[in-house]
Amino acid sequence: MGFGPFFFGRNKYMLNKRADKLELLRIAEAVALEKSIDKELIITSMETGIAKAAKSKFGQENEIKVLINRENGDIELFRKLIISENPENANTEIKLEDAISLNEYNKDKKIGDEVLEPLPSFDFGRIAAQTAKQVISTNVREAERERQYNDFIEKKDTILSGIVKRLEFGNVIVDLGRTESIIQKNEMIPRENIKAGDRVKAYCYDVRRETRGQQIFLSRAHPKFMEKLFVQEVPEIYDGLIEIKSSSRDPGSRAKICVQAVDTSLDPVGACVGMRGSRVQAVVNELQGEKIDIVNWSEDPAILVSNALSPAEVQRVNVDLDRKKLDVILTEENLSKAIGRRGQNVRLATKLLNYEINIMTDQEDSERRQQEFKEKTENFVKNLELDETLGQLLVAEGFSTIDDIKDSNKEDLMKIEGIEEDTAKALIERAKEFYEKDQEDISQRIKDLGLEETLISLNGLTPGMLVTLGEQKILTLEDFADLASDELTGGYDVVKGERVKIQGYLEDFALSKEEADELIMSARNIIYKD
Repeated sequence: MGFGPFFFGRNKYMLNKRADKLELLRIAEAVALEKSIDKELIITSMETGIAKAAKSKFGQENEIKVLINRENGDIELFRKLIISENPENANTEIKLEDAISLNEYNKDKKIGDEVLEPLPSFDFGRIAAQTAKQVISTNVREAERERQYNDFIEKKDTILSGIVKRLEFGNVIVDLGRTESIIQKNEMIPRENIKAGDRVKAYCYDVRRETRGQQIFLSRAHPKFMEKLFVQEVPEIYDGLIEIKSSSRDPGSRAKICVQAVDTSLDPVGACVGMRGSRVQAVVNELQGEKIDIVNWSEDPAILVSNALSPAEVQRVNVDLDRKKLDVILTEENLSKAIGRRGQNVRLATKLLNYEINIMTDQEDSERRQQEFKEKTENFVKNLELDETLGQLLVAEGFSTIDDIKDSNKEDLMKIEGIEEDTAKALIERAKEFYEKDQEDISQRIKDLGLEETLISLNGLTPGMLVTLGEQKILTLEDFADLASDELTGGYDVVKGERVKIQGYLEDFALSKEEADELIMSARNIIYKD
């Protein structure tokens, strides 16, 4: 509904006494109904528009106030004036005695108070009418945008359905009825054929305020899209009897979803599959044939990773809770099943569990353990000047680093067969001496490498970490902020179909992915703040 024919036509009413004053209120009500916004806001916008137009009649230097009677449509115009002892501007100031003469109610006013001086009604000229129309239209559009934003912000994290309106540079514009949304190219399921006029479902992952109105971002590739589809298809999930713990997707190819029954009498996997696979098949069809593995949740990471790597049969799992790492040991014939085509199965399981998963055979695990044992022993023998037998004995009893010995007490060491009190004291003393010398060497090494002070002072980086970073030519806070967490912690990648270990810069320091993310974000925040 436009405003022109109602407010500003040649023989129509704005401040014209011949027209029905109630027409103004009827227009406000009609516009409010059509735009689904508050009628009071429409009337307030009319007051603002009329006030701006009135300035062209009475002068731009005047402060005009307009009041529209909500009952009968009467319009009153006033000029705002400030009571002043010695008025300098007649358009904005007034003496106290003059204010009282305007209205007897002003007799209680004092210097600095505001009063209203009535102004006569007037007929709009073309320019004034256009000005009022523009103000009212702008305010109504802004109110409509705000209303739409508030409507859709509540629909964030839900599935929305609409008609494909058009395709723009690979992005899909979806008509949701009262507004449009966008599915960006990278949020589409690969090789999905969508045409204008198709009805689509998608997950609303973001709603933003923009200058032109709210922007609604949808996704068909987001893991949450699959989760919400299961909520729609599985009543037990909708009713809260089964929880979705996590999910991961390789859109258009394969996905995993982890579920747990709140009611222990339920089979969560069976409920999600449905009779003859009907429930999971409905989700698969919406995801364009994406294969979905439904995984039974467990609090035990070893059991959970065994479920997640199905159909591979796992022999055993070594769990490192501090570093959030899992070493999964299995037979040679199960290795390819666990890794999956191009590493897909283990990659999805890693995202599902939020653990680093190392897949290895029993032989590889044995070789790794032997190598670690040898390296730890050599460290003790070389740096603490021990014989090999004593070094091996310490490693076998769980001492992995010189710090472990430095921080222990003689009673702990004396529990080891063959270690007397004098030997225990000597071991601790040597460990402390080595630590002090090592710290001095590290401090000098940091200086020699030329690391900037801003990087050295970054909270969370140890001297050893700084040396390692310096050796990799990461010398400034900006260098560090440009890194990704995987570059610090390491991981696995698939190269030409082979799963390849990628060494992280700080992998030897037992840094978790979350800790790496926090360090990098801290560096970025400092740079951004500066």
